[in-house]
Order: sequence, then C-alpha cells, then structure tokens
Amino acid sequence: MFLFENEASFVDDREDLLAILKMRFGEIPPGIIQAIYDIKEYDAIERLILVASNVPNFEVFIEELEEGSGSFRILGDRFNPIQSFNEKGDLNDEKK
Repeated sequence: MFLFENEASFVDDREDLLAILKMRFGEIPPGIIQAIYDIKEYDAIERLILVASNVPNFEVFIEELEEGSGSFRILGDRFNPIQSFNEKGDLNDEKK
C-alpha cells in the first residue's frame, strides 16, 4: 500500500473511533479527541476501536486509552458491552 493510502486509512480509522464513541457515549471531551489524534500507531487505533465497541462505559474506555500501546488484551467483564445494562437492570425491566 502506498504511503498516502496508509495515512488515509489511519485518518478514517480515527474518525471511525470517534463515531463509535459518540454513538455509544454522546459528546466526547475535546481532550479525548486530541489524545486520539495524537496516537501515531495504527495498531493502537485498531485496538481502541474494539475497546470502544465493547466497554460497558466511557470511564473504562478512558482507562484503556491511557494505557497506551503497552496494552494489548481485550478480555473479561471490563469488555462486556451489556454489563452496564445488567447493572442498571434495564434488560430485566424490558422482559417484564
């Protein structure tokens, strides 16, 4: 792949990450947006897309963002997107 294609994919992935965060958690603070744009590793952005799609709340995403490129595992209850519903009882209320 050419350099400009890589850069375009990188920009697209950053925008995808921000879109996922906005869909799931609403407005994103400017400092978080800047932190995402400061990431230079493509693998880190891809990982954060998976994290953003699976964390139960924004606070867990922030913790993972602050981990940097040293973190690579995405497993356990921290990455259960329906956990927040279970804690609030929203899923149980719908079944009644």
